[in-house]
Amino acid sequence: MHPKPAPGFPETLITPDPEAGFALAIQLSRLGVKSAQPDVDVLKRLRPAYAENADSLIAASQVVAIHFQTIAAANRWWRRGAEEA
Repeated sequence: MHPKPAPGFPETLITPDPEAGFALAIQLSRLGVKSAQPDVDVLKRLRPAYAENADSLIAASQVVAIHFQTIAAANRWWRRGAEEA
């Protein structure tokens, strides 16, 4: 028996376009943070520390980018140009 997915977890990585895929990448990143630190009060208390830290913001952007790569692969976006050529 499979465990229930976390609330807000998407049923699929397939999206209608890259913009929706990017929004999904952000959603997945937020789900990861909530899984790592489920205490909302702690998250809010920590936010000022990373909100003005360039290294933290770059790291957060990298996580979103990795999720977006996965979504792009699932949607085969990188192949569309080659298939149309």
